[in-house]
Amino acid sequence: MRGVNLKILGFLVALIIISALTARPVCVFAAGIDELRAKINDNNNQIAAIQKEIEELQKQLDKTGQDKKSLNNQIAQLSATVKKLRADIKLTEKKISQANLVIEEFNLEIKSKEEKIADSKRVLAELFRSMNEAESQSLVEVLLANNSLSDFFGDIERTKNLQNSINVNLGQLKELKDDLQTQEAKKEAEKKKLQNLHSSLGDQKSLVETQKGAKNTLLRETKSKESTYKKLLADRMAKQQALENEISVIEQQIRVEIDPNSLPQTGSGVLLWPVDIPIITQYFGNTPFATQNPQIYGGKGHNGIDLRASVGTPIKSAQTGVVTDTGNTDAYCNGVSYGKWVLIKHDNNLSTLYAHLSLIKVSPGETVQIGQIIGYSGDTGYTTGPHLHFTVFATPAVSIGALKSKICGTTMKLPISPYNGYLNPLSYL
Repeated sequence: MRGVNLKILGFLVALIIISALTARPVCVFAAGIDELRAKINDNNNQIAAIQKEIEELQKQLDKTGQDKKSLNNQIAQLSATVKKLRADIKLTEKKISQANLVIEEFNLEIKSKEEKIADSKRVLAELFRSMNEAESQSLVEVLLANNSLSDFFGDIERTKNLQNSINVNLGQLKELKDDLQTQEAKKEAEKKKLQNLHSSLGDQKSLVETQKGAKNTLLRETKSKESTYKKLLADRMAKQQALENEISVIEQQIRVEIDPNSLPQTGSGVLLWPVDIPIITQYFGNTPFATQNPQIYGGKGHNGIDLRASVGTPIKSAQTGVVTDTGNTDAYCNGVSYGKWVLIKHDNNLSTLYAHLSLIKVSPGETVQIGQIIGYSGDTGYTTGPHLHFTVFATPAVSIGALKSKICGTTMKLPISPYNGYLNPLSYL
């Protein structure tokens, strides 16, 4: 047989051998992927079932929260909250299992892609070797090696086919590398998600212990007596009203001129909603509740908005910024003010306050990104039920004050601002 044809035949034999080698693990890979995807699908069904359970528990919480304020109802609310938080933990654990399965799936796919890339490189090497051998003879040598012109042009055609095969394989190799890069990026994103889930799981377990502690404290303080609970509520309300008046006196003495041009133009989207599903339970200013209860806000109206958020709801930063400070008024005077709070200064000359939190996740001086979880909603401070109090300030007007409270007999750290420093959050959300 002619030399060129022998070379081409040698190439074809090598190509068949390579193809046979690369085809062998395909069945094993497919079986592994199918098994993983079946587990992922089963996990998805379990996650859906747990989410449905959480929705039912949330409905019970909402119903209990609307009931008349009594010791029994408050204990029932705390017990239901713990039950719901435990369901949240179960959901997070299932999501962690799901993320691990997805990462395992990515590992299999990445390994398969790497093997295909290695095979493609071997095929290309063989193609290049055969091409070099075919091109090592001059056209005259090829012509003399063939018995006829038709055989000569046949060898020329086969050489062109080799070139086409090289181009096709180079294209496939590029696609494989691009796919590999995509899969690796997805894997890293899933690993980041897994890291966040582990963090959330730790937070949720802490919240369960906090709620159990709150229930035990309430039972201890009231000695399980409704009459004692009523006196406790009345005492807190009286202290809250007196503290609000003390704050009002200080804020009326502060004078800050705010240049309207220094503030961002009002409009939707300047700030991100701090909860995923925003439901406003009280608006800014002289709302019906503020008008009917002027003593609660010192007659100034509501200085922010309230958003429905059961205990443990993730609270997110409304914009990128730096944490000005954090605090817990309950540590100085229990149940009369903001409770656990976070104040963040943003680059657009606005500052945002998040109050009544159950858990704080950031520290003073820390840079936070828009949408980053900064804490979890709760029932700390003076509240009529779990929610998020969200206030927007003109940054030049707000400062962290050390309030010497006569009614509480302590010095309390909390944000202070003249009334013109409070802005309607809905102007920017």
